[in-house]
Amino acid sequence: MKRSDSSEREKKRKRQKLLQELGGQRIPFLSPADSGFQQLWESSYPGLVLRRADGLPPDLHGRVQAALCSLRGRGCLLRDLVRVRGRDVFTSVSRALLGLPGYTYRYLNTRLFTIPWHSEEVEERKEGEQEDKSQGEALEEVENKDKACCDQELRAACKALWELNHFFCKDVYRIEEASDHEQGPKEAEAGGGSPQAQCSKGSPVTAQFNVTLLNYMDPTTMDQLKEEPYYGMGKMAVGWHHDENLVSFSSVAVYNYSCQDDKVEGGSSEDAGRAPWRLGLKVAWDINTPGLAVPLQTGDCYYLRDDLNRTHQHCVLAGEAARFSSTHRVAECSSGTLEYIRRRCEEALENMSTNPDTGARNLHSLSPSALQLSEEIHNEVEFEWLRQYWFQGRRYSRFCSWWNKPMEELEESWREMESMTQLTLAVAEDDSCEEQRRKEVAEALLPALTERQQHRLTWKERCESRLAQTLPPEEAPINRPYWCDGDPSMPLPFDLTDIISRVESLLWK
Repeated sequence: MKRSDSSEREKKRKRQKLLQELGGQRIPFLSPADSGFQQLWESSYPGLVLRRADGLPPDLHGRVQAALCSLRGRGCLLRDLVRVRGRDVFTSVSRALLGLPGYTYRYLNTRLFTIPWHSEEVEERKEGEQEDKSQGEALEEVENKDKACCDQELRAACKALWELNHFFCKDVYRIEEASDHEQGPKEAEAGGGSPQAQCSKGSPVTAQFNVTLLNYMDPTTMDQLKEEPYYGMGKMAVGWHHDENLVSFSSVAVYNYSCQDDKVEGGSSEDAGRAPWRLGLKVAWDINTPGLAVPLQTGDCYYLRDDLNRTHQHCVLAGEAARFSSTHRVAECSSGTLEYIRRRCEEALENMSTNPDTGARNLHSLSPSALQLSEEIHNEVEFEWLRQYWFQGRRYSRFCSWWNKPMEELEESWREMESMTQLTLAVAEDDSCEEQRRKEVAEALLPALTERQQHRLTWKERCESRLAQTLPPEEAPINRPYWCDGDPSMPLPFDLTDIISRVESLLWK
């Protein structure tokens, strides 16, 4: 979901209005030791479900905690350079995205690409798809399958997180079923159940978590943690927010692991007297309802169910130990999967054919709608996929090769679309064409070219920014695709200023 400047301004306006209404006063908040805590939870936060650590299988805790430490030790969790209100900032939290192969998750104008979790379900699906392929394709699939995208240690870590995800899918379903017969908050009990979840409001499947966003936070290295502004809850590691880019009414499941920085497996360092991490909850933009602050011990999990993520906001209040969280989501991926963008590329390229004898290319249709569609997809591939991927440097290919070939294929499709733009421009500037046709083509082309030029300059500036230059080479943003003027392999220049002027002049005649 793209955060527009207008929506950011609206949120800033709401924050200022809320603080103005408070006039320096604090809204009350309740913790478990406070009278009325359970009643407040039941009346104002019924979508929150807490599962204590002893409700999960002990061996699952061990595998998940070892996996989190292993992923961090391998350098998979990194701070993101994100775009907020028109400027780049580093996240204070180090993150990595695991999930279904080919899925992405978008937040703060940044698209993260999954490290695929290695699960029996994914392998079975591959084997099932194998039966539908030709003998040659099947042989190629088998050969490719033998080439693991990551090493055994990383595969084991990813699989442990998939096992946790599988547990959450079943557990949330069981809780959703129970909520149809029972009201009020409670600490969930261990149990099984089918992973096919139905929301209590009757909405479609809500607990088929397709990605998990892993977070690592060490308060001793997080500079200038902000004070929570409305309730006086303490220092915030993550400020008040709604989780973005989720299927409506879908649940979010979170695993909490607080640890000593040098520990590899389990252990609850906060039991030795260190302040625990806490989950803060509030009704969005409301000054009348008290907030909720829930302490989290190592291995505790919580679920945000139904529309809680839409109607409420949550924050993460810093404890004293380092902390991992694994936040499992049903990401809204209608336009965020490799399968989707491949279909879009095919749709655009259908409008161009190549003569097998001469290699000459031509466009099938010059209708404004066909030209606008292909140029729109051209921009989508370049700015939502290629530049998003390469802006994050070589972080993915360092430890997982899964995205290498797909990104090569997308870049090749994008090059073909550059040729389509060249063909479209040639029609607009062809003096032998009917003048009305030339103007129609120019009108269809100009908005996409203007947007492309603006975005290319923005991404170039971001790659060369002061913050970007502080990153090590393997994490530093790469301005790709990029080429110099006169590159014989490219049909059009990188800088479109001159071409835009030529197209504009066609419309002024």
